[in-house]
Amino acid sequence: MNRIDRLFGILTLLQSRKYVPAEKIAEKFNMSVRTVYRDIKALCEQGIPVSFEQNKGYFVVKDYFLAPVSFTTDEANAFLLMEALVSGFADKSIQTHYSSALNKVKSVLRHSQKEKLELLNDNIKLQVPAFINHDYEYLSPLQSAISSRTIIEIGYKNNNGEVSKRSMEPIGLIFYAFNWHLIAWCHNRKEYRDFRVSRIINIKCTDNPFIKTDHIDLNDYLKSLPVSW
Repeated sequence: MNRIDRLFGILTLLQSRKYVPAEKIAEKFNMSVRTVYRDIKALCEQGIPVSFEQNKGYFVVKDYFLAPVSFTTDEANAFLLMEALVSGFADKSIQTHYSSALNKVKSVLRHSQKEKLELLNDNIKLQVPAFINHDYEYLSPLQSAISSRTIIEIGYKNNNGEVSKRSMEPIGLIFYAFNWHLIAWCHNRKEYRDFRVSRIINIKCTDNPFIKTDHIDLNDYLKSLPVSW
């Protein structure tokens, strides 16, 4: 990767996250931290407002706008392949949002790239096991509740067919055993519970902030599951 491409890549990375430590940039672009310092300085010299916060990392100053980017054919192909996976392993809400995002990607492609993408689209097939059922629209609102740290209320049917109403604080989504699972602090049971998303009957997003302030890290919760991560 030449330096121009690397500088653009660093800027894109900075804009994709709130803070990025120098070590993460070095790891991403396979270079030394000292080189990161020089590249950040070069970005600043070009008028890009990159700043730094102690113990957090670099960030692009709020309200800086980068003009729309272009995509290579290989990058566009990767998006198309992911569309097949999304259609097989995500619910209707995510499928809708991904399709909208992919259309935006296609809109900035050159005509020749669009033709190749259409050809490729007709030649990618995904066989999903019949027992996988993602005929619901809950993943998107669950993502919003997790990122905004707001309480949700759900109707839930357990594996015995018993229906209950739950108030909870969602901390993460994980995919295992061919199903999406919501990990949340259940106000009813006063403990962390694993809810299979396909068994949720309805969701109400309350916009009320979490009450519990010391939630377990999702990676630590994964250690309690009967699968290898």
